[in-house]
Amino acid sequence: MASRNNGISGGKGLIVSFGEMLIDFVPTVSGVSLAEAPGFLKAPGGAPANVAIAVTRLGGRSAFVGKLGDDEFGHMLAGILKENGVNCDGINFDQGARTALAFVTLRADGEREFMFYRNPSADMLLKPEELNLELIRSAKVFHYGSISLIVEPCRSAHLEAMQVAKDAGALLSYDPNLRLPLWPSPEEAREQIKSIWDKADIIKVSDVELEFLTGSDKIDDENAMTLWHPNLTLLLVTLGEHGCRYYTKHFHGHVEAFHVNTVDTTGAGDSFVGALLCNIVDDRSILEDEGKLRKVLKFANACGAITTTKKGAIPALPTEADVLSLIDGTK
Repeated sequence: MASRNNGISGGKGLIVSFGEMLIDFVPTVSGVSLAEAPGFLKAPGGAPANVAIAVTRLGGRSAFVGKLGDDEFGHMLAGILKENGVNCDGINFDQGARTALAFVTLRADGEREFMFYRNPSADMLLKPEELNLELIRSAKVFHYGSISLIVEPCRSAHLEAMQVAKDAGALLSYDPNLRLPLWPSPEEAREQIKSIWDKADIIKVSDVELEFLTGSDKIDDENAMTLWHPNLTLLLVTLGEHGCRYYTKHFHGHVEAFHVNTVDTTGAGDSFVGALLCNIVDDRSILEDEGKLRKVLKFANACGAITTTKKGAIPALPTEADVLSLIDGTK
């Protein structure tokens, strides 16, 4: 990524994403139920995989660690990662379980509802002994969500990978990516999501996740700061069309969004996270410089906005040229 005058510097340190990759089936018509949809568009997805590809689209280096089914969909997904320049040395294939599927309904406002097919899916069966520890130790940033915490053995694999990365000096990045239909109960989701809260250096939550985790419908600084922990370097709250809020030990603030014609919000948060990580992986001082951080978050907001203009996550993830075009066009 060229620096231009946007305060954005390209990251060449390795960003390792851990977790699930799946096929999203998105209705060809928005604003209808799954039963009413006349057809579906097949789109590769899964938040950690989206982040990995978001990074490479922007000129960074990334790897994906997870498990796919030893089936046509699984090998297709691995192929998509490779085509996008993502290191796949951390992928395992399971011969006894299928690659996960999700049917995603798009409401008229572009927001989503999910129906998952995981009984169990291959990503849930990743074992600690299957982890590529050498790859994980080479990460400068280790990024993960919460879906991999739901069941064993993947939960134990997640915890070990996170600890190995931390011990090797990686920055830990956590996006809970709440998907309530996958959890036994809301209470279990809240408890498990927060069980690893104090391990992360960077946490990004959406406004909906902020409400869920705090039990309050107030989207304000006071409520956001109840999620702060002493080990945290940066807390981010994404607000969709209202931009994002940021909190550090020394400053906090708000960065405006870019307004676009939203078609599908799938992957917008992952695009935002990928852009952020790509820009701080080789320069952690950005996290302590409010001016630099605001420029990076403006860039990340632009990435998220562009991603909402197409159906599906990965097909919509922008290049640096796409982002700079949007930024330059709104000056």
